[in-house]
Amino acid sequence: MKRWLMLALGVNAHASVTLGLFGLPLVMPEIQRHFGVPLPLAGIIANAPAIGILSALVAWGALADRHGERLILGTGVGLAAVSFAAVAFVSQTWAVIALLAVAGAAGSAAMVGGGRIVLRWFEPPERGLAMGLRQVSFTLGMAIGAFALPPVAGAYGLPGVLTVCAAASLVAAVLAALFLSEPPHEISASGAAPAGTPYRQPALWRVHATSALHVVPQIVVSTYGVTCLVRLYGWDSVAAGQLFGVAAIGGAAVRIAAGRWSDRTGLRMRPLLLITLATMGVLVLLAAGTLTRTWLGPVMLALAAIMTVAGNGLAYLAAGELAGPAWAGRVLGTHNTVQNTVSLIATPLAGVVIEHAGFWAGFTVGLGCALLSLPVIPLRAERARLS
Repeated sequence: MKRWLMLALGVNAHASVTLGLFGLPLVMPEIQRHFGVPLPLAGIIANAPAIGILSALVAWGALADRHGERLILGTGVGLAAVSFAAVAFVSQTWAVIALLAVAGAAGSAAMVGGGRIVLRWFEPPERGLAMGLRQVSFTLGMAIGAFALPPVAGAYGLPGVLTVCAAASLVAAVLAALFLSEPPHEISASGAAPAGTPYRQPALWRVHATSALHVVPQIVVSTYGVTCLVRLYGWDSVAAGQLFGVAAIGGAAVRIAAGRWSDRTGLRMRPLLLITLATMGVLVLLAAGTLTRTWLGPVMLALAAIMTVAGNGLAYLAAGELAGPAWAGRVLGTHNTVQNTVSLIATPLAGVVIEHAGFWAGFTVGLGCALLSLPVIPLRAERARLS
């Protein structure tokens, strides 16, 4: 039972810091109003934590490999809380971006540490389910953010939103520092971990590349979805946020189901391929719905918010298993760094596309990246490794 407590602490840390690291796009209209900036710049502000995240993930992974999760989660998430609190008291755009980047660098410790808990406390037959539950931390954080942050923004503005993010992170950091511990024995790896660097395996590079392509539709939907409902369909920002909150709960259920599915089949990439195909179908209908401004747009936007995150845990777990215990922290840090680098680049570019061509065009870009990922998913390598 202790392994489930450790997982719960990791989920809590990641979910809490997610409010500030990834929840700010949910209050994009307030960011535009507060700073008086156009949509692409507001997108950069909302995703500024990604600047710090991509610079620190590998370092946190190396520290986790050496010192364990307790130190990095307590320290990193605690520093993120301090940074969010500091942002609430500044008004210059450049200072907000810089402090949010610092918060991202610190809080990214939870993104690495939570994954290592699964790999170090759980045997392979339970890892898919455990990783699905661990990945719920993101969707749980986004669900809480979707229901809580827009009303807070309406009542207290952006400083109120940042204060809530700081308080949530601080509580999670204290719990992690007090109660996390190391596993009593080393858990077996899945397959034979390579001697030396795991990056001699082409499959690991392909897993990274697959996730890099998948993050584009995810970032387009999560960053600009609320704005799409407000601008294109005339929704209230609170109602739009609540739709994404419900979608985040659905995304959590789908992630858990995908993890359990992968445990039953013993495969990670085959389920990911099928999820990708389903996601592409949703994105086709989403682009069509927003192009014609029909009811199909909001419905498919909710489904897209679910499906674009459904396969994240499978790719993340596959990367960790290919790495082996000694390299897990660094490889998972690299995996998230790749994703956040692409996210940082894609966010303003998607904003420009949407401003000039419409929301349907931004969703079509995401569809194209999902299509490009199909031949990259390492299906044959996985079968060969397990045979």
